[in-house]
Amino acid sequence: MGQKLSFPSKAENLNQVEVLINSVCEDFEVNEDYYGNILIALTEAVNNAIHHGNKSNPEKQVKLSFDAADTILKFTIEDEGAGFDFNNLPDPTDPQNIEKPHGRGVFLMRNLCDDLEFEEDGAKVIMSFNINDDLLKQVQKEKEEEV
Repeated sequence: MGQKLSFPSKAENLNQVEVLINSVCEDFEVNEDYYGNILIALTEAVNNAIHHGNKSNPEKQVKLSFDAADTILKFTIEDEGAGFDFNNLPDPTDPQNIEKPHGRGVFLMRNLCDDLEFEEDGAKVIMSFNINDDLLKQVQKEKEEEV
């Protein structure tokens, strides 16, 4: 069950991403907390593709695809940019970087998804979310609330 989107690099196209996320999360009965992780991580990746990868050039496309295998929801985001050095990004939690307006997107993506891969020098991002972990976390949370 895969889905694909392709759209011009315009910020207003982020709403298409949200529609896809809502559809996927509804189909797979993703809980609200995990839905938030998927929404934020994917929005950050697409926003980076639009603004940093494609430099907000509406002539360039952002491609988003979704696929599911067992309990893994996998999203792939591709832009037409040259990529970036994803291994040498400033730490946004460092006090020197707290006030800087950039540099939080990849940090959030790394912390919100279960697996994050960069390909094509960073012009392609693959994010995976294990909804089985989501179910396990929900059960643990309910048990903690009972105590």
